[in-house]
Order: sequence, then C-alpha cells, then structure tokens
Amino acid sequence: MKSSSNWHEYEIIATGGGEKLERWGNVILLRPDPQAIWSPNFVLSKYDGLNAHYIRSSTGGGKWQTLKKFPDEWTISYGDLKFIISPTNFKHTGLFPEQAVNWDKMRVAVAGTSALKVTHNTGELLKPTPPQERPEVLNLFGYTGGATVACAKSGANVTHVDASQGMTNVCKRNCERNGLSNVRYIVDDCLKFVQREQRRGKKYDAIIMDPPSFGRGANGEVWKIEDSLEPLVMECVKLLSGKPIFFLINSYTTGLQPTVIKNILQRCFEKQKVCAKIDAYEIGIPTREGIELPAGCSAWATF
Repeated sequence: MKSSSNWHEYEIIATGGGEKLERWGNVILLRPDPQAIWSPNFVLSKYDGLNAHYIRSSTGGGKWQTLKKFPDEWTISYGDLKFIISPTNFKHTGLFPEQAVNWDKMRVAVAGTSALKVTHNTGELLKPTPPQERPEVLNLFGYTGGATVACAKSGANVTHVDASQGMTNVCKRNCERNGLSNVRYIVDDCLKFVQREQRRGKKYDAIIMDPPSFGRGANGEVWKIEDSLEPLVMECVKLLSGKPIFFLINSYTTGLQPTVIKNILQRCFEKQKVCAKIDAYEIGIPTREGIELPAGCSAWATF
C-alpha cells in the first residue's frame, strides 16, 4: 500500500465500526467508511472536540449532526497546494486526501524531484516551468480538482473535465485560491470529449482519470465502470503525444483490484503498440492509531 506522510493539516485520528474520525485543519468530522469494519478503540462519536457526525439514514442518504459550530467552508494546505473544504449532504468534503501520494508522483513527473522537495519544505517551487515547455495534462472525472491543482501548480497546462457544473465550479475556486490560470475547464461527458479531441488532433503528455463506479454524463450518458472503463482508456491512449510522461487511473470501486486496472492499461497499450511500464498499487492513509486505512487503488504508467 502506498500513502503520503506529508500531510500536516489533515489526519485520521481513529477508525472502526464503519467510520473514520478525521481532522481537517481545526475541524473534527466523523464520517462513514465501508473499509473500517474492525472495532474502534473507543466510542468515536464521543471524541472530545468532535464538530460534526454524518449519520446515514435507513432509507438512504444521510445528514450531518452538528455538535460544535464550524464554518460552512474553510481551506487546508498540502505543501504549497491549497484546497477548499466544505462538507456536503452526501458525506464528502470536496477533497480526497489519500490522493496526495498520487499528487506527489504527478509533480515529480511534471516538475522534477528537486522541485517537489522544495514544495514540502518551503511551500514554493524551485523554478517555474516556462510556458513554451509546459506539458499538456488531461484530467478526466476531475471532481474538485485535486490532481488539476497539483499538476498546474507544477507547471503543466491542464484540461479539467467533469460532467458536474457544480464540481467544476469548485475546481475553478481551488485554482483561483492557488493563483493558477493555466487550466481549461470542460463540463462534458468524458468519452465524448475525448473523441472530439481526437478529431481536433489534440495530444496530451499525461492523462489522469478517476472514474466512478456508476455515473451519468452531462446529457444523461450512463457510465458503468465494468463496461465503460476499457473503451475509454483505449480512446485516451490515442490522445498521447509522441513523448508521453504518465498515465494514471485511480478507482474507489469496492472489490476492484489494482491488477485489474493494470491489465486494462496493458491491453490497451498493447493494442495501440505503446510501450509502458505499469505499477499498480493500493492507496491508503496512515492513522494516528498506527494502522493504514485502505482507500482505493491506482495504476500508474510511465513511458
């Protein structure tokens, strides 16, 4: 399992009973987590300082129970990256902090190892990338833009695609908070956008995708990961430039093993006669109690 140890403004305090107790800056939240099926070391809902507890409804969905007042939204940092946090009525907060391990990999690929070290030590990049040398990055299912911010902050031009106007608006605000102007925002179905980019002759040096298990596009297109992932990857491979940098697929789908994603990538690369080295792995977050909480899997290809 791979995880980042560079978080200072986020941590998992404790887990168990299908929940995780988290600190987001100065706010403590208790949320459901389907992986935490073991028994907690204490009653998590009784934790001193808990601001809010997300309680599921027996009929589906759920709601936040506020115990101590906290802002509607606030900002936390990861190195020199800043992100808006705002709990939603479907339990999410607008950020997946376990993705920090992938953000680090992207930033090394885009800007180099030395630049990444500087971001974590001083909060600033060693050198800005000249505009004419900026790699082109495509981020599909971009959500609120964690990967978009990471790549753009490291000097890439990023095209951010998501079917949700609301999530794209949050991404714009995240980019503004980081002083970024090198991002293009697209609200669209990912496959349709990729196919249009092919017709335009557009090429990308890196491609990122974080597909849901199930979803609908901007015009009601149905996405099912078991049926839709491989066709999308196949079309995306056709968008790679002559000197690609990386290709990343991340998934939170329960039961989907890292090797499955690796196999899909490998098959698509072979069919398009693209040579790549693929690393597949679980991702997670270390907790204060000394264990790691699993949080999905990734497959990372370099060329």
